This record gives sequence, C-alpha cells and structure tokens, in this order.
Amino acid sequence: MPHDRVSITILETSDVHGHIVPIQYADNTEAPVGMARAATYIKKMREKDPELLLIDNGDMIQGTPLTYYYSKYRNHLPNPMITIMNHLQYDCATIGNHEFNFGMGVVSKAVSQSFFPWLSANILHEVTKESYFGYPYTVKEVNGVKVVILGITTHYIPNWENPAHIENLGFEDALLSAKRWVQFIHETEEPGLLIVSYHGGLERDPASGEPTEPLTGENQGYQICQEIDGIDLLLTGHQHRSIAAYINQTYVMQPGCNGQSIGRATVKLKRSGNSWMVEEIEGEVISLENESADEEVMDIIHFQEIETQKWLDRPLGEIKGDMMISNPMEARVKEHPMIEWINRVQMKAANVSISNTALFNNFSKGFPQNVTMRDIVSNYIYPNTLTVLELTKEDIKKALEQSAAYFSLDENNNIAVNTRYEEPKPKHYNYDMWEGINYTIDVAKPVGERIIDLQFKDGCEEPYHVVMNHYRAGGGGDYSMFKGKPVVREILTDMAELLAEDLEQKKQITAEVNNNFTVINSGQMI
Repeated sequence: MPHDRVSITILETSDVHGHIVPIQYADNTEAPVGMARAATYIKKMREKDPELLLIDNGDMIQGTPLTYYYSKYRNHLPNPMITIMNHLQYDCATIGNHEFNFGMGVVSKAVSQSFFPWLSANILHEVTKESYFGYPYTVKEVNGVKVVILGITTHYIPNWENPAHIENLGFEDALLSAKRWVQFIHETEEPGLLIVSYHGGLERDPASGEPTEPLTGENQGYQICQEIDGIDLLLTGHQHRSIAAYINQTYVMQPGCNGQSIGRATVKLKRSGNSWMVEEIEGEVISLENESADEEVMDIIHFQEIETQKWLDRPLGEIKGDMMISNPMEARVKEHPMIEWINRVQMKAANVSISNTALFNNFSKGFPQNVTMRDIVSNYIYPNTLTVLELTKEDIKKALEQSAAYFSLDENNNIAVNTRYEEPKPKHYNYDMWEGINYTIDVAKPVGERIIDLQFKDGCEEPYHVVMNHYRAGGGGDYSMFKGKPVVREILTDMAELLAEDLEQKKQITAEVNNNFTVINSGQMI
C-alpha cells in the first residue's frame, strides 16, 4: 500500500571553485574547504537516505591552482572536478558564470564527461535559441514523487566574460526564462516537487526586502520568489552566502562557497488523490569543518595534485626590496609595489602607457624575495586576459569616481571600506588602482565628486588607450562607462603567465612605487 506521506532530502553544493584538497595553496596549510570533506558528509547522508538528491549550483570547475593547471596543461585528461562529481553520483549541476573562464573547449569537455546533466534553460544557441547545453531541466522520481529540477544561470555573464569564451551564446533574462519554464513544467510535467537551481543570488534582504546591492539584474533571487508561483525550493549561489529561509511561499537555500559548507533541505510531502503536495520544507547550511577528507576522493586526484604542486614550486626570480602585503587597506590607500608591478606588466604587454588593476581580496600576501609560481597564482587569483580600450578623459574620470566609492568614513572620521563592498559579499576586486596618470581621491567629498588633481602625462592626448582585465573592460563591477567602448586590442595570455614571464626574463624585480595616486580625508587636514 503506498505511503500517504514521504520526505525527500536535497543536498546542494555551490561555488566550490575547484577546491578539492583541504588546504590553502598559498602555503599548503590545512583549511576547512574542499570536495574531499564534502564527500565524507555526502556519503554518510547516502547511507541514511539512498534516494537523496545531490545538486550542484555552479562555479565548480574553476578557482584553484589545481583546476588552472589542469585546464592549461593537462586538459587531455579527465577533468578532476567532474571525476569526483561522477564518483559522488550527482543528479545534476547548473552552469555557473565561472564555468566559462577557461573557454568553451574546457566547459564543453566537462559537460561531455559528466554522468549527469548540466542545466541552464536561459543559456541559448545564439541562432536557434535552443538550450545550448541541451537540458533546461531534468526529471527524477524519488520515493514515488515526480521531482523536476530547472536550471537557470545569471544572465549577467556577458558583462564579465571574455567574449571569445562565449561566442555563439545568448543569455536570456533569468527571471523571464524562469517564469516561462516554471509555467511550462507545471502544465506538461505536473511535478510533485519543483526545484529551481539558480546560479545567482538575492538582490534584497530576505527578511526586510530592502535592496542590498544595485538592482542591475545580476541577482534576481528575491524577485523570482515574489513574482513566480509554483517554485517549492529555490537553490541559489553566486554570492557565497549562507541562506536557509522562506521568502514568500518559496524556500531558499544558499550553501556558502569553496566546499566549506553544504546545504541540506528536507521536503515533507502529502499525497492528495493522485498527486503530491508539499507540506513543509526544513533546511540548513551545514559546516563541513569537522569532516575528515574522504580517502577515495583524495586518491582520485592524487597524481594531478602532485603535478600541480611541482608546478607551483617552480622558481621564477627574485624581488629586490619589500613586495609583501601586511595590511590590505594600506595597499589600497597608498600605492603598493605589487600593484605597481602588475600595472607595469600590463602596460608592457599591451604597449600602452595607462593601466588599472585591483588587489582582488584581503588574503593576498604579496611576493616574497624568492618568487615561485605558487606566489603568482596566490596573488593573481583569476584567469584574466587583457583588453585595451579607447577612452576619453571623461570616461577615465567616471571610472576613477566609481573606484573612489569603495571608501567611506567611519564613526571616528577615519577612512574605511564602504560596507557595500563587504556585504553581502566581499567585492574588493571592484576598487581599481591606476598607473600612467596622477590623481587624488578625497574621501571627505561626496561620492561622484572625489577625484581631484587628475593629471595626464605631457604629450598624451585623447583618446587614451587604457589596458585592464577583460572583466573590467566589459563593464564588470558596475563600470558602465567601459561598456561599448572601442576595443583597440586584446592580449589573450593569462595575466598569471604574463607576470611569470616578466619575472623569468628579468630574473630580478625591484619593489618600487612612483606614488602617482593618493587617498586622503581633507576633513582631517589642518
């Protein structure tokens, strides 16, 4: 006799970003991250509930030296992340924005090696308008219940990604696509449980509904919950947050990042005639800090890990002077030798005299006296290529004002980081520091009026050729003044490789700055 009540367990990973081994690659110290720890928890849960659903929400195959080394030098072998996902019997995965970082060849190969479908209803063939990866959604039967999982990806990808990596792709608005597909699924599949796995986050506070970021369309999770009926469980990601809560009638979950935690939802259903109704959903984000690394997973990537470690330890050259970072805030308010060097390498590679770059996070330690590849990829953490844009003085001024919004004044009238760049997700990478021009940021002035003493070199006239990473050149980070600007040239070698080549050629780099910019608070000046 069939049961009138059942429960279904859903486990969600998201934004793992290539982490497998529980270490920090900068120094190989132990860290509470990685799929090896997650695997231990997943396997324990499978023993309790063999029919659980295991779903990844995207940004799986990029983010560590191991995945970089694989994609650049070992991609004739099986993708280590996919091998582990196959081993753990994932039911499906959603395409994330970082899946494209190494180009379509790498992501397409990853999809072809997977024993499970990769979902994205709104990433389309540019011409045919059909789902590029073939699966808008997948259907599973769990405990006698028909479960449909729809995949949606933030459509903001063209604002960040190298255009060469997303050729022939179209990105439909995630909200509009979800509306259409949810209606279609209810009409044609009549599911007992509908899950939407959206690689995107929440643009508003889950409780108050107040905006937590500019409403650009990058994150539409809150709007999806407000405007689309019929979604039982919305799995989110992209923002690296920990969320488990109802918004309107939809339960929303987001499980952090880097394999530090995992989302678990228990859905309780009741039979109603020939169909099922969701009675209740309970969820939580579970820390994996106390889990040990699964030996089978560690064995799977053993040899690739050894090769990666050898590559990381390759000596490149030495630094004369001090290029270490002890205080990331100081490295942003006063020019740091590492930023100076990165800008100089960009200018050399692009053959231009103006450049900008960022200190991507607060974990960069800078470069020691003897530099290895490990130091390069630990400080320059993204597989960025370079783009040269043709800009006016006004464009540059607007971009500098955008960067200047990174700062605020705290209650003691000291220069601090604007909370918008720290919550709900750290975005230190959206503060640029420029070379080839002179300028001052006065944090005491209103946002949009902070750039003073902007000076260009004698003989340098408009239009200006400026080199920056491709993410910024596409307008990423709300730098809308760069969108649609003429592209002078593209340098398609990764910045990590350009830095390594520069150091290997010169053998020695002097840690120096020319102090072409400064950040002040005129309100404290006498």
